[in-house]
Amino acid sequence: MQWEGVYVAGTGVWLGEPELALSAKESGAYNAEQYASDEILSVSVADESMAPPDMAVHAATTALKRSGVDVADVDLLIHSGIWFQGVEMWPAASYVAGHALGRGVPAFGLDQECNGGLGALEVAARQVAARPGAGAAMVTTADRFGAPLISRWSSEPGFVYGDGGTALMLSARGGFARLLSTATGSDNSLEAVVRGPGLRPLPSAEPLDLLGRVGHYMRTNGGIREATERVAGVVNSVVDTVLADAGIGRADVDRVVALASGRSRLEWQLPQLLGIPVERSTWEFARTVGHLGAGDQIAGLNDLLERRELNPGDRVLLVGGGSGFSCTCAVLEIIDVPEWEPFRSGER
Repeated sequence: MQWEGVYVAGTGVWLGEPELALSAKESGAYNAEQYASDEILSVSVADESMAPPDMAVHAATTALKRSGVDVADVDLLIHSGIWFQGVEMWPAASYVAGHALGRGVPAFGLDQECNGGLGALEVAARQVAARPGAGAAMVTTADRFGAPLISRWSSEPGFVYGDGGTALMLSARGGFARLLSTATGSDNSLEAVVRGPGLRPLPSAEPLDLLGRVGHYMRTNGGIREATERVAGVVNSVVDTVLADAGIGRADVDRVVALASGRSRLEWQLPQLLGIPVERSTWEFARTVGHLGAGDQIAGLNDLLERRELNPGDRVLLVGGGSGFSCTCAVLEIIDVPEWEPFRSGER
């Protein structure tokens, strides 16, 4: 879908302290072969007192301040996460909106695993476009991955999980980047890959076992190759659509922000699957913070901006993907590079 008059006005990120991958390998928490394949340096780890919605509030407060948007213009907040959000059977989105924007801003949660952040961006863009020249909407994400229910270093080969919150403000009044296009595609049959042997009537207190679920799928479906090929088909179709709507080709993409995976998996995602070199990605940032659930793309964009690695006229491709399988992509055109100072650890 092509967009007119929808802009990115602000971003914000909250991250914990870095935990070294080498230390995790030496302690046995991180498989030595996976460590060598991933080339991850560290991941963001929140302290024991920090719940995901509070991370999102910090990120949203930063994004609001940077955007210059009046809270009265914000029509919507959409919050996403892939893991526990602080309290069972509770609207985390309302908490984030209430603490960052105010009691009257409509807030909704969007649950589509690691594609939640970009899926929410597409929905939010529709809201902003509905009030030309006046509307605004915020997207937030947050997750923390703590033992004993999740092993951040070994739950999913090719990914190590980092804790963090992200936020992005869309505005119809202007911003540092134009939203040129978005596109979404899916193959809903692929939810079976991570479902496991069946549904349960009640939640389980057992640690997350994604490997066991994927193993069950492989045993009952003769392997994972066909599923991988179908995922690749969805991603390529969505990327082709979003670039065509933006009026550019893959060679015209100046920077790409994809899921924050390990190096070997990133090589498959970008050069092999999309034909885009890793050097155009946010790999150097991603390898220091880990996979932030639904927030990788907003965090990567925020890092490019804080490091002044973008220039007016640059086209940035954001590539999402989440179990289900769904993929949302977006293309931004940089108008101006804001002079934002990166947040130091003590300011997060």
